[in-house]
Amino acid sequence: MKFTESFIISLIQEHYNLEVSCKILNGYDELNFLLTDSSDKKYIFKIATEEHNPYFLEAQVKMIKLLSNSVLSEKFQHYIPTINNQDIGQIILEETQFYFRMLSYLEGDFWINQKQKTSSLSKNLGLFLGEMDFVLKDFKHPAANRYYEWDIKNALEARKNLHCIKSHQNRRLVAYFLLQFETEVTPNFADLRIALIHNDANDYNILVDGDRIIGLIDFGDMVHTSLVNNLAIACTYAMLNSEKPLEVATQIVRGYHEKMALTPLEVSLLYYLIAGRLCISLCQSAFNHSMDSTNEHHFITEKPALKLLDQLIRINPLKAHNEFRLACGFSSIINTSDNHETILKERKQYIGNNLSISYNKKVKIDKGALQYLYDDQGNTFLDCVNNVSHLGHCHPTVVKAMQKQVATLNTNTRYLNDNIVEYAKRLTATLPKELTVCYFTNSGSEANDLAIRMSRHFTKQKDVIVLDHAYHGTSTTAIEMSPYKFDGKGGFGKMTYIHKAQNPDMYRGEFKYGDKNAGEKYAKDMDRIIESLEIESKKPAAFICETLLGVGGQIALPPNYLKEVYAKVRKAGGVCIADEVQVGFGRVGTKFWGFELQDVIPDIVVLGKPIGNGHPLAAVITTQEIADAFNNGMEYFNTFGGNPVSMATGLAVLKVIEEEELQKNALEVGNYLLERLEALKPKHNIIGDVRGNGLFVGVELVKDRVTLQPAVPEIDQIVEMMKERGFFISTDGPLYNVLKIKPPIIFSRENAADFVDNLDAVLASF
Repeated sequence: MKFTESFIISLIQEHYNLEVSCKILNGYDELNFLLTDSSDKKYIFKIATEEHNPYFLEAQVKMIKLLSNSVLSEKFQHYIPTINNQDIGQIILEETQFYFRMLSYLEGDFWINQKQKTSSLSKNLGLFLGEMDFVLKDFKHPAANRYYEWDIKNALEARKNLHCIKSHQNRRLVAYFLLQFETEVTPNFADLRIALIHNDANDYNILVDGDRIIGLIDFGDMVHTSLVNNLAIACTYAMLNSEKPLEVATQIVRGYHEKMALTPLEVSLLYYLIAGRLCISLCQSAFNHSMDSTNEHHFITEKPALKLLDQLIRINPLKAHNEFRLACGFSSIINTSDNHETILKERKQYIGNNLSISYNKKVKIDKGALQYLYDDQGNTFLDCVNNVSHLGHCHPTVVKAMQKQVATLNTNTRYLNDNIVEYAKRLTATLPKELTVCYFTNSGSEANDLAIRMSRHFTKQKDVIVLDHAYHGTSTTAIEMSPYKFDGKGGFGKMTYIHKAQNPDMYRGEFKYGDKNAGEKYAKDMDRIIESLEIESKKPAAFICETLLGVGGQIALPPNYLKEVYAKVRKAGGVCIADEVQVGFGRVGTKFWGFELQDVIPDIVVLGKPIGNGHPLAAVITTQEIADAFNNGMEYFNTFGGNPVSMATGLAVLKVIEEEELQKNALEVGNYLLERLEALKPKHNIIGDVRGNGLFVGVELVKDRVTLQPAVPEIDQIVEMMKERGFFISTDGPLYNVLKIKPPIIFSRENAADFVDNLDAVLASF
């Protein structure tokens, strides 16, 4: 049935005995019309279909009448009865029941239209809502005890529409906040105060005049739920399109608490309740898109809601909680004078003192949120360096997979389990066909240790060739083949069976950028080592190399380097091992694995914790031939390498990389980051070199571009200054003068731009 303006005019004449003009208004749910009588008096006319429970419409009438008889009377509409003195009229058209109501018209401008929204306006909104909820605190109606998808209590139900969000970045953001809602809010439902609330104080329902709140309309979302949800919803919509959303919410909380005192628990959950409302809205909007809805009201807050959710994740929830507490007159939960003396003292007492801590002013991290980290002082940091959290901190897909499996089964590999076989199949499918056999461990160090052990079984040799300045882990064997450690402070020196090859550094090394044959020339150093072994009647057991050098200086290998080296090592009888711990799984962008950049196929590939997004999972993948040689009668058993939880985690990581197209993201964002960093070189002489692939990036800093004198301690000052601006980076390289930039591969273009803009400002001081 289509309700035309002429039909409404006749309906009003029949049931209200009024002569009016009519204008159709937009609406999310019910049909709405603006009526004007001969004296220019305005009314709102609403029509609901039979899908609307008339008993619920009655509840709306009673709630509005209660408010209309309170001190807030002028701020609410009044019902205009029919000529039969009915607040709700009924008609049957085309065998369908419809319900109609007429309400008085409130003058004023909608919140959404106010260009300048002062802090006084925000506080006045809080005062108004608090006073309204105080009036309604004892109001009850059975019809409001309903399930409603727009009730924040039901935020987790929005997950059913998550798949409708097409943008990987946006879907991940919403999924993250729904995970936090499940963790932080859901367990506290039983302890929250319950009330019958308006439930929709949005920016199109609040009427304002200057700094005054002059009205609230539309009670169609009323529901019996947690009282604080009414405040959370008002905060949500008032924060939209604000550059300082936390300040807006804080003022609303301040005003609300003056009229309707909040409990500490309600205040502690408000940040997550606001996010929950945004998640409901965004999932519903995405669903409406999927249904090809043409109702513009279905999408009206989509863009500002996405912006606000992105703003929220950049706000440390501890900071938000504390600001809300202070607005209510509660004590602060942040000790700004805390210099962590207690934890530092206890760490020194109970933890090995050679376990270092980053930064001069120590940071205590309490929570991770995708590419962000939150400390105990309310600060937020963009994580530009923790490559182990490959998909970001607390990625919801990975977390849910881990939670489900750990609640089901976690045991060793002596029992049959589908997860280990499925993961091995999925993992080897990403590798060349020659690499088919998997061994699972708990760390990259353990995996490198195992790879060397396997190479020695296969070749019956012991000597291992490594690159100078390389680092391969913390086990005894890994330390022995890590010049970064054994040549460094406290190191025990090189073992006789370890051999260091020249570091193929085209910026600082013997053969420079522009030398088309640099790869082949650096590879010739392998001849020296192999020949020295031949003199002693030895052969190499293995050559192990990161396929982009991490601790060696964030160096991308010269073209053809590995192709030449692998050929020489194999000809001498050795095994070629690719250390992909920090490089693989799409980080380099153009390829899934670092060794693919060199167009080679290793004999053994070693993977580390990034394949489990920080979960203790690592792997060694090799050929059937090497695996057969290793199977010499001695059992290989790793108690929890390959356990069901680790395998479920690994499967989730692979799933996310594929579904969210993160290799493509690493390429596009990495290229943008490298371009922006390269553009800084003409401005800042301290930048000697910018290099890398995808989101594996190094910036080498020098005091002089001719002498290449390393910019130390300047680089340490830069790292500290960036931390103070909210960016975590670190240093690397043999001379400790390379900025290490290896963020989670969900890093966005906006993240890269923020990082470079701030680095530009910091470098201006040098």
